[in-house]
Amino acid sequence: MKISRHHLAALTAFLIWGFFPLPLRMLAGYASGQILFFRVLLSLVLLLIINLTTRRDTVRATWQQWRRAGRAERRRVTVSTVVGGALLTSNWLLFIYVVNKVSVQAGSFAYLICPILTALLGFVVLGEKLRRNQWLAIGLSALSCALLGTGEWRTVLMSLVVAFTYAAYLITQRKLQGYDRLLLLTVQLTLAALVILPTARLLGADPAAGFHDGHLLLMTAVLSVGFTVIPLFLNLFALNALPSGTVGILMYLNPIISFVLAFLYFGEQASVRQSVAYGVILLSVVLYNSGRSVRPQPA
Repeated sequence: MKISRHHLAALTAFLIWGFFPLPLRMLAGYASGQILFFRVLLSLVLLLIINLTTRRDTVRATWQQWRRAGRAERRRVTVSTVVGGALLTSNWLLFIYVVNKVSVQAGSFAYLICPILTALLGFVVLGEKLRRNQWLAIGLSALSCALLGTGEWRTVLMSLVVAFTYAAYLITQRKLQGYDRLLLLTVQLTLAALVILPTARLLGADPAAGFHDGHLLLMTAVLSVGFTVIPLFLNLFALNALPSGTVGILMYLNPIISFVLAFLYFGEQASVRQSVAYGVILLSVVLYNSGRSVRPQPA
């Protein structure tokens, strides 16, 4: 297989996301809501600058596309965008909490199981068909969760909620095919900011103190630029040319790298039961992707 710049873009994006726990753990002493507040705010500012300076034609074309659409489509796009924004923001908040307050393993497990959970939601919500090997993979994933849950059911539940919010977000975005993904993300983060700004205190955020905290601003800027916007650009660039199956397989680099960091860098331990459970989920991942079709991903 020839390695193109699109392959390198996808590989780089998932490698970056795999190391996400490193800067996030540098903010472990802060409330999850405080980190979320500044990640959303700084990411939104950067995306607004990009869209309003270098992508004005795309913004104008997308606006005209939405206005020309029928009433049913406009309603569908609006609802999917709003719900998707709520799910993505919830996912960011939950993932920050899990990695900083529970364990890197728990966050890694969430994104390892996420593609399989997305397939199950696609079957339930969108009526997508699943092959026999995919059903077996879902069963093995459930077994893995049961093994982990026998001793730490709260941790497993949090991992599943993280995985569910992102899987549900991906399902909502499938209903938005044909619309510019980056612009939709900008709209979603705008809506998130409109909710977070007046409710910051309820989330445990203190914007006034945060704007005077150099360490917080620096690290959330790293999260926003280096671990949100840049890999997102790379991933979207890759999706314009690569089959979805290729990108889907590369996606597993993210949680695998995080698992390696959990054990080798952060010094986390795994019991025999946890090790068996992780082995089962890895087996389910291999089984799920066996014989996987590689249809082009719509741009």
